[in-house]
Order: sequence, then C-alpha cells, then structure tokens
Amino acid sequence: MLVITLAYLGGLLTIASPCILPVLPFVFARSDQPFTRSGLPLLLGMALTFTLFATLAAVGGGWVVAANQYGRIAALVLMAVFGITLLFPQIGERLMHPLVNAGNTLSEKITSGRSAGPGSSLLLGVATGLLWAPCAGPILGLVLTGAALQGANAGSTLLLLAYAAGAVTSLALALLIGGKVFSAMKRSLGVGEWIRRGLGAAMLLGVAAISLGLDTGVLARLSTVSTGGIEQTLVQKLKPESALSARKPSATLASATNENVPALVDAGMMPSLNGAVRWLNSPPLTAESLRGKVVLVDFWTYSCINCLRTLPYVKAWAEKYRDQGLVVIGVHAPEFAFERDINNVTKEAKKLGVTYPIAIDNNFSIWQAFNNQYWPAHYFIDAKGHIRYMHFGEGNYAESERVIQELLRQAGAQNVNDKLANVTGKGVEQSASGMNDISPETYLGYQRAENFASGSLNNDDVADYPQPTALPLNAWGLVGRWNVGGEHITLAGDKGRIVYQFRARDVHLVLGPADNGKPVRFKVSLDGQPPGAMHGSDIAADGSGTVTDQRLYQLIRQKDGAGEHTVSIEFEQPGATAYAFTFG
Repeated sequence: MLVITLAYLGGLLTIASPCILPVLPFVFARSDQPFTRSGLPLLLGMALTFTLFATLAAVGGGWVVAANQYGRIAALVLMAVFGITLLFPQIGERLMHPLVNAGNTLSEKITSGRSAGPGSSLLLGVATGLLWAPCAGPILGLVLTGAALQGANAGSTLLLLAYAAGAVTSLALALLIGGKVFSAMKRSLGVGEWIRRGLGAAMLLGVAAISLGLDTGVLARLSTVSTGGIEQTLVQKLKPESALSARKPSATLASATNENVPALVDAGMMPSLNGAVRWLNSPPLTAESLRGKVVLVDFWTYSCINCLRTLPYVKAWAEKYRDQGLVVIGVHAPEFAFERDINNVTKEAKKLGVTYPIAIDNNFSIWQAFNNQYWPAHYFIDAKGHIRYMHFGEGNYAESERVIQELLRQAGAQNVNDKLANVTGKGVEQSASGMNDISPETYLGYQRAENFASGSLNNDDVADYPQPTALPLNAWGLVGRWNVGGEHITLAGDKGRIVYQFRARDVHLVLGPADNGKPVRFKVSLDGQPPGAMHGSDIAADGSGTVTDQRLYQLIRQKDGAGEHTVSIEFEQPGATAYAFTFG
C-alpha cells in the first residue's frame, strides 16, 4: 500500500515538473468543453496508454520500445494535424482533405459552443499518453523498479496506474480551472478565434519540443532541481524494503579455491536491469541473457572523483578477463542534473576510454533494484546469476580481482591468470593520497551547503558577496555577484571568485560553462601564488584554465597533503557554474 501511495504522490508532483510542459497544450485544447464528456475521457486515455506502455516496457523487451516509438511518431503526426487545423483551417483543408476535414470537425467543436464526443477526446488522450515522457525522478524510478520486479501482473499495472492517476488528478484540477478562465475570456472579450489559434500554435510548439527531445533532455535536467528534493524526501519516509535488502545472505554457494579470495556469500539473485533509459556500447542486456557469464556491475557517475579513481581498475579487469567470460556493466546513475544528459555521458565515457556496456540509469531504477546507496559500488555476480560479493567505495582492488578470478574458475574458465592487473591511473584517475584527515566533499548549492564564510546565502537570488573576513579549515566563501541555486552557484557578475581553506593533496571542482555553452576562462592560485608544479591536470602552471564541459576539473595536485592551504578560483566571465569540491 505504501508503494501505491508513493506512486500516486509522485504522479501528483508532475504538474510542477517541466517535462509536462510539451503535452499541456494537448490537454488544454479541450479546456472549454464539458469536463465529463471531453476532459475526463482525454485524461483517462492518457493515463491508460501511459500505464500500458510503461508496464510493457518494464517487463518486456526491445519490441515494446520499438512499438512505443512508432506510436509516438503517429501521435506526433496526429497532434501536428490538429494544431494545423486550429491555426490554419483553410490551409489544412487544402493540404490533407480526409484527415484534416476530420480535424477541422474536431477543431470547430473545440471553439464552437458544441460539445465534442467522448470518443474523439479519448483518441486525443491516447495520443497524448504516447507522447508523455515524465521527468526521471526518485519516485518514478521506484515505480518502474517495482513493476520490473513484479513482472507483468495486476500488481505492477496497479503501481503504474497509481502514478498515472496522480498525474491525472493534478491535470484535472488544472483543466477545470483553466476551462473556467478560457470560457470567461471568450464570453467577455470575444477572443474565441484567437484562443483557437493560440492553442494551435501551442500544440505545434509542443510537437516540436517532443520531436527535438526537449521533454527528455533539457526539461528532464531542469526537473532534477524542481521536484527531485521533494520526491527524495517522500521516498525516504515511505520507501518499502527493496527486493535486494529483503534477500538475506545465505550459505556460501561454493568455497573459494584460493585462500587469498574473500569469503563469497549468496546475497540473492541479480536484480533486473530493466529501467535503463538507454544503453551505450551495447544493445540492452538482461539478467537472463547474462546467465553463464561472470558479471561485474559498477555503479558510477562521471563527475564523481571516487568513481574516476576506481575506473582504471574496472577498465583493466574488463579488458583482461573479457575473453574468459567476464562482462562488466557500468550503471551510470546521475548525481547532478547535467549528468542526466545522455550526450554528456556519451562524450565523457568516450574521453575516459570506457568501452564496456553502460546502462543509463536516469530513473534510478537499477539503483533501487540493487538497493544501492553508494558511488562507486561493485556487485560481483556468478555464472548462475547469484550476487556473491559486494564492495563499496575505493580500494581493496586486489581482493576484488581475486573474486573475479575465483568466479571465473567456478564458471569453468580455463587457465585463469592468477596475476593481478598492473594499473596506474593518471590525472584525475590517479589513486587518492591515502590521508585520513583530508577536507570533506563540499557542495555549493544551498540544499547541501555547509561551512559558508561570506555571510548568509541568498537562496535562488542574485547577491553580492564580500571577501570572507576569516576562512577556517574546510570553510569556503564567495567574492562578487553570484546566484546561489539549490544544486549549484552561478556567477552573475563580470568577475567573481571562490575561495576554500583545505587540507589535502588534490583539489577538484565540478564546473560547467555558461548556459549557452560558451567556455569560461578562470585562474587558480594556491596560497596567493600561481600553482606552478602543483597545478592539476586541467590547468596550466600559471593557474589558467577554461571551463568547456560540465564535469569534474582537477585544479591542484601537490606532492603531499601536508598543512593547510587556500585555493582561489577567479572566473573572468559571467555564467560559470560550480557544484562541489572534492579532495584526495
């Protein structure tokens, strides 16, 4: 019951999500008609279509995705025709007589006083349901995970229907209110024709936005900040025990043949990999198709310094043991909004040399199925599909590789090399210093900001910040005109600085260019001087650097981490965004 309640609440929040914007014109096209004969059938068609295809996608295969894509194309064509008939009925009639005449009939009913039949509204709702792509959030991830784990049954359908019902509830309220406003405008101002044309233009804009992928791209990234915090709070309060946490470790399946191998346990069957929004470097993989293979599932995200430092080992294992039956799967679960952008992930994965399959887990479906809580996290699965070993965070690379070797032997692999891979990370992938008292990861957005030394943060507002009068260890401050958002800070003035008092060998900062993608130059100083030989891999010896992509930048790499130091990053152009400091 808790899962259904959570799904319904998540659906209610969609009205505040940017991803609903492209389909709103389709919903409001019937706003001045009787709700029970027009608005209600439209919303029911939307909910039922979403539920059907989401259920099939959660438990089905590639044919479902293909069918849904064809349906979306057909729906886009239908919506475009409706939009044309609303905006230019005469032109539409000449271009496409049969279909447009039908569309004109519908559009005339929309703007005349007559009521459209429930059948045409239901058809419009079905088309809208095919086009609706809810923003990825923690609740939707939990809903899709539940559907994938339960399979194609009444329970999984009910779970998705609850989510759709929540969305329909909020849209119905908006439709009822909007209908009264539109009707009043038509009666008092006589602007019915302009309302019709405005709706037609809005529908065409919605078609264009969906065709360009804005509903699952830009708007999805905006949604992370808009409703993600609320959803995560609900998940934490109402989250049921996940499938993986319910599986208690049982007796060891097979004893290790090498005394250097950590104890292997049975932590249950490998959860489903359904729910990935896309796969890179591979067609979609399933737990069933991987039977007979030893599998390493690596949860990571490309701006996470801990993930980047484990990456050389994961890449080396994937290459070394691939021919003996090891399959490495990188599950990319985003921490920041920009990491939901598949183009960003594709580009950074290529730069990092990741060639093994990557599941884009923007919905956190796979994350929830594994009951995972860490970046990075490694799950080692044997050829029978059982989770035999888990490791969270950095380190213990020798033990992890021994586990791979042992599981390959148990799977029947011959001549497994006992030697460990010779791995040397470079740049941001170099191993951590090993210090125990380094400065902690520090977020700059107000949702998780701590130890701010330049007065009080002005949330979601532009303000001038003074140079901190004192900067204790692990404190940070701003100088200049900045806009502090929930997840990141943005330079609003021509120039600005970020300062931090730290103890560590390495200093990293997650940065992004201006909203228009224009690179932003910056200069780093260490204790008031150019870093020289202590510069990081992303800046020059004089401290100069350029923000070109949304990613982690290494600013400082010292010989050791002794003592306290002050790092200053001065940006020379407005628009730069900064997310979090990490240290090593």
